[in-house]
Amino acid sequence: MPTRLAILLSGSGRTLENLIAEIEAGRLEASIEIVVASRGDVRGVEVARRAGIPTHVLPKSNTPLPNWSNAIFNACRAVDADLVVMAGFLQLVEIPPDFVDRVINIHPSLLPAFGGKGFHGMHVHRAVLARGCTVTGCTVHVVDNEYDHGRILLQKTVPVLPEDTPESLAARVFAEECRALPEAIRAFTAT
Repeated sequence: MPTRLAILLSGSGRTLENLIAEIEAGRLEASIEIVVASRGDVRGVEVARRAGIPTHVLPKSNTPLPNWSNAIFNACRAVDADLVVMAGFLQLVEIPPDFVDRVINIHPSLLPAFGGKGFHGMHVHRAVLARGCTVTGCTVHVVDNEYDHGRILLQKTVPVLPEDTPESLAARVFAEECRALPEAIRAFTAT
């Protein structure tokens, strides 16, 4: 039985595209039941709609966090999501009791390094280079009520090369993210 996924996103939808490709290729036994976006003006919304995935845009705006989180998880409940995947979702949410250990996130660093509020996308890769790290990578973790904090499920490493730019490093880390997230979803399904 395919794992029923709800995808939360705030940006380009590259991670969503990867999951769609993995499912279509038969490498990931899952179905994407819904996409919830925190912004309507992002490419990820178009990716979801082109793929025929029901899509909800729920901007945070001035909505109190508990109310906004409840709206997100009500949308996930409505499609009987087994697992909620944060795929470039740049907002903090409150995890309701029925979704504890059923929300995961992919982060472009080896947590706990370079995690927390403000550490996303190129901000992470610039910080890794500025620190002089020789290795970085990505982390899939369980989401709790703090940024980039929950139990680590798996990590993939990437060497930092002397000639790296934030863009070249980001490309290599994203390639590992494309392997790590489906692997973590498969592991969730196996439990």
